[in-house]
Amino acid sequence: MRSTAIVVVVLLAAIASLAQTSGQAPAQSATPSAQSTAPNQTPGNAQAPPASGSHRVLQAKSQEELKAYQDAFAKTDPAQLEAAADDFAAKYPNSELRASLYQRAMNLFAQANDTEKVIITGRLAIAADPTNPVPLVQVASALAESIHDTDLDREQRLAEAAKDAQAAIDNVDTGLLVPANADPAKVEAAKHSILTMAYDTLGMVDMNKSDYASAEQNLQKAVDVSKSNPEAVLYLRLSVAQDKLKQYPQALDSANKAVQYSKDGTPAQNLAKQQRERIQKLISAQAPNGNAAAPSTTPGAQPSQSTVPTSPNTPH
Repeated sequence: MRSTAIVVVVLLAAIASLAQTSGQAPAQSATPSAQSTAPNQTPGNAQAPPASGSHRVLQAKSQEELKAYQDAFAKTDPAQLEAAADDFAAKYPNSELRASLYQRAMNLFAQANDTEKVIITGRLAIAADPTNPVPLVQVASALAESIHDTDLDREQRLAEAAKDAQAAIDNVDTGLLVPANADPAKVEAAKHSILTMAYDTLGMVDMNKSDYASAEQNLQKAVDVSKSNPEAVLYLRLSVAQDKLKQYPQALDSANKAVQYSKDGTPAQNLAKQQRERIQKLISAQAPNGNAAAPSTTPGAQPSQSTVPTSPNTPH
């Protein structure tokens, strides 16, 4: 299971570089790039240059509001920042900058692997800025990653995760706030990270609903978007969905890629090897006399002797 901290780091790694290439102060975007700055950096102003095609600018309405925003933004403890964001929102209920503070708090909680706080603060960021794909996809992913079969609100959380993930996809071109002169290639990398997470989340929601055909489609989209930076866990989830659909040759190919792109000796690679062995056995059992050769495996990787779990939640 990928922790929320890992999820947010994967997303923000692409977005963080946008501010670095712009030559602007960290919080001039007051959105994704501001959230990934070093703890001792404070915003220079509160205006956000619009993303290409978005024509959106976040701006303080007074020097007093700007100073309150800067003081709150400077906090590095997630609980203290959340409290400061609440105070700021109470004093400036119509401020556009509320979203920036709650998103920074959300990211700090993500780095602390506090999933429920990610969801709480992320929801507040979304309420303040409903079209920003960053909090949308992070809340969606956190919900999908943390759902259990015994949750009383399981269906509501699944529905919210799907809604937010789809909204992130729909708004990725117009809702992402980036510095005006950011490197276009890095903007595209950030968008690809958002889309990968969003399609992966939709796939996890589908798996939880046992809708394996839709899961296979969404996970395939996640894999396609992330071709330049392949993730083993995406191929493993895709293999499980294809396994459920009895698409065994495709499932074996995906499991091979999961082994190939995972780090040696990690739990993820062990799961991938177990899944690969399971599919090999299923293919062999279907062949005449049960001894036909299965498609080739990843060179140099030996299959595990255990069977991969095949529940809809595997792997997370």
